[in-house]
Amino acid sequence: MTDLAVKLDGVGKKYRFFQLEKICLKIPRGTIMGLIGPNGAGKSTTIRILMGLVHQDCGDVQVLGRRMPAEQVAAKWDIGFASEDMRLYDGMTLGWHMSFIQSIYPTWDTAYAQVLLKRFGVRAEQKIKGLSHGQRVKAALLLVLARRPKLLVLDEPTTGLDPVARHEILRELTAVMEDEDRTILFSSHHTQDVEQISDRITFIDRGRIIDSMDKEIYLDRWKRLRLEVPSGIEIPALPGIIGIKRTGRLAVAIANAFVPDLPNAYESSGARVQAVEDMTLEEIFVANVEHSREEVEA
Repeated sequence: MTDLAVKLDGVGKKYRFFQLEKICLKIPRGTIMGLIGPNGAGKSTTIRILMGLVHQDCGDVQVLGRRMPAEQVAAKWDIGFASEDMRLYDGMTLGWHMSFIQSIYPTWDTAYAQVLLKRFGVRAEQKIKGLSHGQRVKAALLLVLARRPKLLVLDEPTTGLDPVARHEILRELTAVMEDEDRTILFSSHHTQDVEQISDRITFIDRGRIIDSMDKEIYLDRWKRLRLEVPSGIEIPALPGIIGIKRTGRLAVAIANAFVPDLPNAYESSGARVQAVEDMTLEEIFVANVEHSREEVEA
């Protein structure tokens, strides 16, 4: 059995005004992968391809050891999918939906479904049309989670939710990972949500994956250095620095491969290092995208 839940190798898809450019992505089993990108970056297209909903023009897609889209029927028994635009039957109750899903999937966990009802604050006897937006999202996620899928694919699941509802959903997704064989692909443009629960991060922009690695490595390697630069001193181009912005005697350098000797190198050049600061995942994402676009346009 492969140790990868998802493997995309050279996957491309061309539309009239958008192109997914030979995506390569590996998601090990038992991890939470955050897929971060601005609107229109290619997150949903990538997810639709790995779900077999869209056929790639080129490349190979394997999900839970099965090739997509050829083996999508067999693969989907073990895949749970939820997105912000999922629709349930307004006139039916949540309980009806639960019974319907249970009749299809033998992995349905009735006891766990009851636990989720209480945790999410929803009732089985409620009709879908009477639920708030947040309750609808929770209801859809309940129907997915109670199946106990091996792979959980979430496309912008927290969009439009209030802070409390977002916290409840993220907490439950974290709890799902207590089973180390389960895997989550979490797509969002909200970096705070992804940073909170993911252990691996992939950045995508304009149809290209621009970076993918362990979250803690990102946070360790990316730093902001604040410099004071006397008049007449040129700031050297040092390895690991992807951008410098200077205003008079002050400058800010962004490092994507920080090493402890980097501040000493600036001091040796005549600059004074005022501070070395950690960067949030959102700041790293913005800097990464800007640097990638500059390289493409150069």
